[in-house]
Amino acid sequence: MRGGQWQALYLVERLPDAVLLACAGSPLFEEAARRKLDVRALTFRALTASAKQADLVHVHDARSHTWAAIAGVAPLVVSRRVAFPVKRGFFSLWKFAGAALYIAVSKYVAARLMDAGIRGAKIRVVYDGVPIPEPACPQAGRVVALASKPVEIPGISVDLTIDLWRDLSTASVFVYKSEMEGLGSAALAAMAAGVPVVASNVGGLPEAVESGKTGFLVSDGDFLTPVRRLLEDAALAARMSQAARERVQQEFSVERMVERTVGAYHEVLG
Repeated sequence: MRGGQWQALYLVERLPDAVLLACAGSPLFEEAARRKLDVRALTFRALTASAKQADLVHVHDARSHTWAAIAGVAPLVVSRRVAFPVKRGFFSLWKFAGAALYIAVSKYVAARLMDAGIRGAKIRVVYDGVPIPEPACPQAGRVVALASKPVEIPGISVDLTIDLWRDLSTASVFVYKSEMEGLGSAALAAMAAGVPVVASNVGGLPEAVESGKTGFLVSDGDFLTPVRRLLEDAALAARMSQAARERVQQEFSVERMVERTVGAYHEVLG
């Protein structure tokens, strides 16, 4: 399960009568079934059949966007989470021209859509939402990073995690090194747990992490200096921890994400 899958799950969980189409046997399908949601195997036939009964179809990845475009599904809402530019080939431009509305995960991603010629009037920015757990009880000096985005910091041990929420509960600092991000839902999860974030200053991450307030953004590859500062200054780390949780509660809660998404639906449906 990655950020986009969790967002789709959180959304469907809170929408009465919503149907989720997901690849049979996928982590998303299995988690939705475990939560007793109305989840069905994603096939082209299932998409076209479900679309006929739906007021609106919301697709969350490139393949479902392609299938919905080919099927002529309408009205169609498309989530765009990735930060790389839209391809400019004929088929890609045709596919992107057909949606009623785009939901961009950040202002950065919205700008990439506009670079591809999509009018700003067809784009809404809806930030990811994350649950708000109990505040972390940090173990002194514990620095955590995603196993999928490893980082080496000279002289500092970094624990690589495949269970982010579990390890955030005892983290002192979360390090998020990335070449490009649409927003960075893992950084939001750390902030929700009250763990200061040290992240790459790329893509939509500056919209999530307020450098100097909820963590630090790194432009020069030097993760050592801000991480060491947080580990050595307990008062600074505590201030950032509180500010991070407050920011998520105000801007990046699951409830806020659902509210903004439903607002976008109402715009499309009139």
